[in-house]
Amino acid sequence: MEEIQLAHFQKDIRNIINAVIHSHRPVLISDKGKFLVKIVPLSSSEQASWLGCMRGTGKITGDIIAPAEESDDWEALSS
Repeated sequence: MEEIQLAHFQKDIRNIINAVIHSHRPVLISDKGKFLVKIVPLSSSEQASWLGCMRGTGKITGDIIAPAEESDDWEALSS
């Protein structure tokens, strides 16, 4: 993992971020020997939307149109 000084990062932020995106390798940003932040590229699963993520995982078993119980079993319907 590459380590970059904060002063260098501030001067060349665009090129460093592009390098992280293209190399898929994180970069540590430090200042005076202390690590401040870690820049990591997003994985493709993080970029994908959560909408539709469960598509194809369900299974229909049985009749989905008919009531689950007979109407005689319902107290409210027996009156």
